[in-house]
Amino acid sequence: MIGRTRFVVLIAVIAVLLVAFSLFLQGTLLALTTIYETWRGTFTEGIGSQSGTLAVEFLEVVSTMLKAVVFYIIGVGLYSLFIRPLNLTSALGVESLSDLEQKVVSVVIVILGVTFLEHFIRWEDPQETLYFAGSLALAGGALVFFQRVHRGSGGDLQQPEAKLRARRELFEHDSEQRKIRETDVRRAERATEAKTQGQVEAEEGAE
Repeated sequence: MIGRTRFVVLIAVIAVLLVAFSLFLQGTLLALTTIYETWRGTFTEGIGSQSGTLAVEFLEVVSTMLKAVVFYIIGVGLYSLFIRPLNLTSALGVESLSDLEQKVVSVVIVILGVTFLEHFIRWEDPQETLYFAGSLALAGGALVFFQRVHRGSGGDLQQPEAKLRARRELFEHDSEQRKIRETDVRRAERATEAKTQGQVEAEEGAE
């Protein structure tokens, strides 16, 4: 009974995926509206009228899509970790909570860069832009430091051949569910044992 409580995660998966789909739709509508407005402005007022705002408007579309990707990765990753393994998450390298954190942090860092680029292109107040850059640098630096600290602590099943097999089954054979083979389990056991021995040796050396 306790083991079956994992299906409660489906509530979070559905909610997060709904947010992701909503953001994808909003980003699509924003992209279509931006394309329409920019071309209309180009034909009526000339290309010079779009020089200052064109890049910012399209960067907002990119930022919205990246936010949607973050929620999508979280939803699919939680489903694969708690409900049933998927070839999609294996192909993306999301096989543990640590892997999921790494992927989300990577996309968040890109979003921070896009957000600063939008602010930089506007260039309304140089001092405010400097403060904004400093705050984003602190946040981005903390996230990069988090990635470096947790690097290499992902899932033991994260093998190159497993990723290639998952991609082949997903894109060529249209198989969503991921099959964990006995060879993968034995390889994971050996990797876990090697990590444990390495930690023990490191601790003994430190003493």
